[in-house]
Amino acid sequence: MRQQRRIFALLAALALAFGIAAVLPTANAATVSCAASWSSTTVYTNGNIASYNSHNWKAQWWTQNDTPGGSVGVWADQGACGDGAGGGTTTPPASGGCSYPAWVAGTSYTAGTIVQYSNGLYYQATHDNPGYDPTISTWYWSPYTCTGTGGGTTTAPSTGFPVSEAQFDQMFPSRNSFYTYSGLVTALSKYPGFATTGSSTVQKQEAAAFLANVSHETGGLVYINEVDQSGNYCAAESYGCPAGTYAYYGRGPMQISWNFNYEAAGNALGVDLLDNPGLVATDAAVSWETALWYWMTDTGPGTMTGHNAMVNGAGFGQTIWAINGSIECNGGNTAEMQDRVNKYESYAAILGVSPGSNLTC
Repeated sequence: MRQQRRIFALLAALALAFGIAAVLPTANAATVSCAASWSSTTVYTNGNIASYNSHNWKAQWWTQNDTPGGSVGVWADQGACGDGAGGGTTTPPASGGCSYPAWVAGTSYTAGTIVQYSNGLYYQATHDNPGYDPTISTWYWSPYTCTGTGGGTTTAPSTGFPVSEAQFDQMFPSRNSFYTYSGLVTALSKYPGFATTGSSTVQKQEAAAFLANVSHETGGLVYINEVDQSGNYCAAESYGCPAGTYAYYGRGPMQISWNFNYEAAGNALGVDLLDNPGLVATDAAVSWETALWYWMTDTGPGTMTGHNAMVNGAGFGQTIWAINGSIECNGGNTAEMQDRVNKYESYAAILGVSPGSNLTC
């Protein structure tokens, strides 16, 4: 009997041990922490992971405002996380990475697709397209910064100006090397109210409007000097035309012309442009400064400056009036007017902002 009790005690101990082992998790069981919470306003692309209702979810393609687990099927459930997975700190493995496919001309791309262009930069399709060139068809593509985890955002500017250098390059793929981004950024200090007034939407709209008009004036920042330099832009002013009767033709991003404009711009900027108009074509910062001077201070044939038109909600059409309204507006040269509008809409799309209303004049 004593031996039988020993056997029963041994069996009971074994049963208890196995029972406990069946309940307790193993020491090496991995748990998963939750990724950043899903947001209805964030754009997710293939491979991005977000958490929702204590589960991690992986995006299957471009999406925004599609709830994980919804009927659309864009999100794949990656399992419970955080408390739902028993706690723990194991981080989900990174997905995606900087291994996006090379862009191929003629290949159909859907909105949200990310590709690597031959220049080594990444671009994301903002609209479906049949393989348009990302550096040319800027309505269909936006610059994309690869973060190494499959995510990324449009390159953020570090200058305070709402247009990054990558976006600037995208807007002007064939620009003359004279028109540098650094020259523009340097010129901004002269007019701190430019593209910094109002909401972020208004700031981006003003930047897009200014650059659209500049693009129209210079053929996409290609021309520094006016092609036809035979015009007499020497008005009868007390200070005359010391640089020569035919020296005040259009120069720079806004193609300023006439002796009185060179004189006024020079006084405002602290540069002798009346005697040295050629500085507008040889100094990138001065060149951009003259364009900003006109944009911020001159109403031209219009009733308000380009700056005031954008920050006060009058609309892009009023900026055309300020620059060349006497020729292009009120049914004048509608083709030229429409080219400005088209460029503005394209640049607004690159900056991810609505162009607003009142676009024509």
